[in-house]
Amino acid sequence: MKIEANKVVKIIYELEIGNENDREMLEIVEDDEPMVFIQGMSGLPEAFEAQINGLQAGDEFKFSVEAAEGYGDPDPEAIIDFPIENFKIEDGKIPEGMLEIGNMIPFSNEDGNKMNGRIIEITEETVILDFNHPLAGQNMHFSGKVLSVRDATKEEIAHGHVHGEGGVVH
Repeated sequence: MKIEANKVVKIIYELEIGNENDREMLEIVEDDEPMVFIQGMSGLPEAFEAQINGLQAGDEFKFSVEAAEGYGDPDPEAIIDFPIENFKIEDGKIPEGMLEIGNMIPFSNEDGNKMNGRIIEITEETVILDFNHPLAGQNMHFSGKVLSVRDATKEEIAHGHVHGEGGVVH
């Protein structure tokens, strides 16, 4: 069975970021916790899904996704200042450990969409958060192997995610 839209895909991979001559290992996903997703609903860049489309269990892959085809360039408008008061709880204090450079803070926008902002600066009056994807502006280099491919169930397609092993249990 080949990878195509609405197939559940299970892969292992290594992800490096950077250019051809200067790369940094970012992530290793191994057999004990493979990545499982529905092709076409993964939330991964389209360029990633296009590269693995047509592969089948046992196939190995190695490809790069340039920043523009991945998560794009960082958007300066996605860096937002918030009053530090917004982070204080009922007793007027900020929870210990919350405001540290690099921490991810969950938010919802006016439409209810969830997103995370990474703290990049803290002053006495403001907290500056970056809502760009952490891999925005990064060239990504993948190498890995397809472990399995199967049809997604109607329920998985309706929910937009994999159920059971490696997926959501509910």
